[in-house]
Amino acid sequence: MCNCGCNTCETKSTLILNESISSPEILSEGLKYHLNNKKPLTEHIYRAGSDNYFNLWAEARALYSRNILEITNEDDLAVLTETDLGHFGMFEGKKVPLDFPIETKPFSLDTIINEAKKKAKKNTKKLNKPMRDSSGGKAYKVYVKDPKTGNIKTVRFGSGGLRAKINDPKARQAFAKRHKCSTRNDKTKASYWSCRLPRYASLLGLKSSFSGFW
Repeated sequence: MCNCGCNTCETKSTLILNESISSPEILSEGLKYHLNNKKPLTEHIYRAGSDNYFNLWAEARALYSRNILEITNEDDLAVLTETDLGHFGMFEGKKVPLDFPIETKPFSLDTIINEAKKKAKKNTKKLNKPMRDSSGGKAYKVYVKDPKTGNIKTVRFGSGGLRAKINDPKARQAFAKRHKCSTRNDKTKASYWSCRLPRYASLLGLKSSFSGFW
């Protein structure tokens, strides 16, 4: 990934295009510049506050969410995943940029990055770790990352009024057959986690030595 072709240079790419999904032709000239020159998006080619500045952030976020663009720079990730920089909203009838500080003093991207990192730390959730759900309705919940959008999703599963019979072999077999557990592979669906409930017994306060499907 180095410019000279030796593949031993210390400079590492901060942006990587997944060419198995898409080709470089879809990239804007600005994003191509950052990709080819291994420059993180936080060292922006465009003037902060310009149309090109906002468009490039929006483009990078869209490609990242679709797994077309891989981003390794922590500051870039903080902005893309914890802010809406590059998007606009309406305020008092006017179109205004989101998460872009409008100040009389010189603009500093550090403001956005630091706020994004604070938000990320505050909102950190353990993914793929089922837990008891105290909100009512369902017995358990789990946080998962939606591969289509890149967003964190809460999946609730398990009947709040029924006791799981995970230590009853016949009950497990009947459940697996009835719910077609061998075909449930989507982590964003409640059926996936219900079918694997025994695997996470210790996390849920249940006693079980069984680790397969129901």
